[in-house]
Amino acid sequence: MNIYNYLKEHLQKELESMQAAGGLPEGLPLDRCVVEAPRDPSHGDVATNAALVLSKPAGLKPRDLADALSERLKAWEIVEEASVAGPGFINLRLAPAFWHQRLRDILEAGETYGESGLGQGRKVNVEYVSANPTGPLTVGHARGAVVGDALASVLQKAGFEVTREYYINDAGGQVDVLARSAYLRYREAQGETIAEIPPGLYPGEYLKDVGKGLAERDGGKWLDLPEDEWLPEVRAFAIDAMMERVKSDLDLVGIHQDVFSSERALVEAGGVDQVVEFLTERGLLYEGILEPPKGKIPEDYEPRPQTLFRATQFGDDVDRPLRKSDGSWTYFAGDMAYHLNKYRRGFALQIDVWGADHGGYVKRMESAVKALTEQQGELHVVICQLVKLLRGGEPVKMSKRSGTFITLAEMVEEVGKDVLRFIMLTRKSDQHLDFDLAKVLEQSRENPVFYVQYAHARCRSVLRHAQTEVPDIPQDAVGLAGQTHNRLTDPDELALIKMMAGWPKVVEGAAESYEPHRIAFYLNDLAAAFHQLWNKGREDTTLRFLQADDPELTGARLALVQALATVIASGLKVMGVEPVEEM
Repeated sequence: MNIYNYLKEHLQKELESMQAAGGLPEGLPLDRCVVEAPRDPSHGDVATNAALVLSKPAGLKPRDLADALSERLKAWEIVEEASVAGPGFINLRLAPAFWHQRLRDILEAGETYGESGLGQGRKVNVEYVSANPTGPLTVGHARGAVVGDALASVLQKAGFEVTREYYINDAGGQVDVLARSAYLRYREAQGETIAEIPPGLYPGEYLKDVGKGLAERDGGKWLDLPEDEWLPEVRAFAIDAMMERVKSDLDLVGIHQDVFSSERALVEAGGVDQVVEFLTERGLLYEGILEPPKGKIPEDYEPRPQTLFRATQFGDDVDRPLRKSDGSWTYFAGDMAYHLNKYRRGFALQIDVWGADHGGYVKRMESAVKALTEQQGELHVVICQLVKLLRGGEPVKMSKRSGTFITLAEMVEEVGKDVLRFIMLTRKSDQHLDFDLAKVLEQSRENPVFYVQYAHARCRSVLRHAQTEVPDIPQDAVGLAGQTHNRLTDPDELALIKMMAGWPKVVEGAAESYEPHRIAFYLNDLAAAFHQLWNKGREDTTLRFLQADDPELTGARLALVQALATVIASGLKVMGVEPVEEM
């Protein structure tokens, strides 16, 4: 249950009651009323702006409306205190019994706690990674992979029907370069001596395995043939080989896409032709000449007629070319075909996770989706900024050109899947991220992975000790849900329950904003609250979880610990991280 939605529903009922009694006019914008946590917790548990947003259309002073509404809210049994602050904000402090019930909710729901009907089963396509199949995945791909996968999980928990998709860019010139590079390694595998890799080809050692695999399959079949005969076959073999490696690398991070779509297959099936036909029928294509780029004009700029898409009609800055001067389609045309294809597969809501170098491409694709779906589709692009790889504070040098880049597989081998995934979500995706291979393994408060995992491990440790020290107290969630939770009266105990009760709202907020990093932030705050309570118990023995002479209080505190372990595990699951039992 999202407690803020629950309280908002009750608030609206009170406002409707005031309307029925003649205290408020009909037709007020009740949906504009918000119930949320106040910025300063000392003001109360929740606050509402109802009096501020309704006073003007109601013809009342904000304070007068706030006073009248707060008196009504005081009568609600779960409200312990209602007060008016500032120009008309209403702050509510809720009774402990309300929070104790939330503890039962968590224990009864288990890891499903936080699931929401927000998405109402709406289909959404989340496309992420989508690296060119020309090399292994690197640290540069890791962030988008983790962000996209965690976002898909958040949306699923919020009630969306999610399809995870990988778009294979196998139709451009880069895959021909891949084929030529693989063919060189194929000749090497056949016994030829390969000296320096010619300029323009991929030098990576990883292609030796591709060349060897081709040689094992076909022998010397392609050695003496002209390029136009061997290139299609070698290209197909190399793409398949690289995609198998990509899937293997993603598996190391716990990522499994539902769909792999081929750009080449889409184009060969007439995908671009369908786009041209669709846009032509609606008068959205024309032959024109684009103005030169602003600033310094490129030396190769020529004012030539091109087939242009009327992108400016849909929010873009300029109209966009769909056909190159040599008559071939632009990358943009292919991308339009792909997004039209997704829409026709039933995905009116599409989310793309892109690297920072594609930031300038967002507006044109948004305009394309608006046009191709006749304003019925939505495209949301999540940009992932660069990751700076460090070791002990010193930059780790990488160079894809020389073939010495750090692969995703190497990172997983060094720090582990869970650390990699968690750290990639410790910053908002459009912010730069420093990933220190040494610091992420430190066992300290400054390492968020350790800090959150340690909180879960501590919970599990308490529950294990309880099995031997207080065996008569039920250890299962159902039994703990039936404990006397009103014994939990310490402010830090109640504060922890309040934070856990906020988990459903965190899920919905992360889903609505497409920001999975909010989960990591929340878990870190939750762990901090628990560690604070733990430390108080070290100094004050009456606050320890296991009280041998008070089984009722012990049962309540074990319920608190079990609920916390449940929420942390639920959050880590969304992030794709396994909670640890001990550390």
